[in-house]
Amino acid sequence: MAPVRTSVTREAARRLITYNTSPDIGFDRSINPYRGCEHGCVYCFARPNYAYVGLSPGLDFETRLFAKSDAAAVLEWDLSRPGYEPRTIALGTATDPYQPIEREHRLTRDVLEVLARFRHPVGIVTKSGLVLRDRDILSALAEENLVKVAISVTTLDPDLARRLEPRAPHPQKRLAAIRGLAEAGVPVMVIVAPIIPSLNDHEIEAILKAAREAGASEANYVLLRLPHELDGLVEDWFAEHYPGRRDHVFSLLGQARGGKSYNSAWGTRLIGEGPYADLIRRRFRLAKTRLGYPEERLRQRTDLFRRPERPGDQLCLL
Repeated sequence: MAPVRTSVTREAARRLITYNTSPDIGFDRSINPYRGCEHGCVYCFARPNYAYVGLSPGLDFETRLFAKSDAAAVLEWDLSRPGYEPRTIALGTATDPYQPIEREHRLTRDVLEVLARFRHPVGIVTKSGLVLRDRDILSALAEENLVKVAISVTTLDPDLARRLEPRAPHPQKRLAAIRGLAEAGVPVMVIVAPIIPSLNDHEIEAILKAAREAGASEANYVLLRLPHELDGLVEDWFAEHYPGRRDHVFSLLGQARGGKSYNSAWGTRLIGEGPYADLIRRRFRLAKTRLGYPEERLRQRTDLFRRPERPGDQLCLL
């Protein structure tokens, strides 16, 4: 079978910052320089977004990508608005800001350069070692407590990683990214995500240990989420790769999701509830304590925010 080609369409963005009111996450605004993600992670909760615009949450999400080519200019406009009040911006919440096309388009670096000029706090979520390319910006931001990077590690098993995340970096490269960032003075969180019942849940302690040894100072997790079309995509994936486990996995997931494969209720949609979810929660907490992960999370500063002067600004005041 011939390899599937990836296409990238440049698009203009009216606004770059997206706001949310969810009580489940620690930020109220985010930026995604790209739509779609070349990593091809079968479980990605952002896949159903493609159905809203008439594209496939399956193959299209992985191969028909969109780059917000004016991201830096639009962000600068957003941050320069008179009424703007700074809070941490999450970079890469729906699609990976360091997916392979970032090497060519460099939109994530452009965004970081703008945030650095404004001294604006940012949190980054990625699977990619490409984040190390931007250590110069990230370490400068870290000196003023303006950045934290979260590296997602789903499994340490390269065969399982290749099946789940076919074009994402090898697990060891993610651990190397944690190590490289930590050595540069950049705070790093490891995210064990998603935890998939009876598939990678036995690796929780091993992932936390490997990440801690690499320099991670925080840890979090997410239980597998299957909104909308994602339910069927993951069922098909199990039928192809692990047919004997499918029923058991979905049975355990249902125990943590109120009898369904997904429950969108705030407070439980990320970690589930019930005996299985409680067991995961206890294991995670005990492992963090044993490995010496700090209880308190690092919070980025907002009081350093400034709007850089631009040509013509003084004339506008006269």
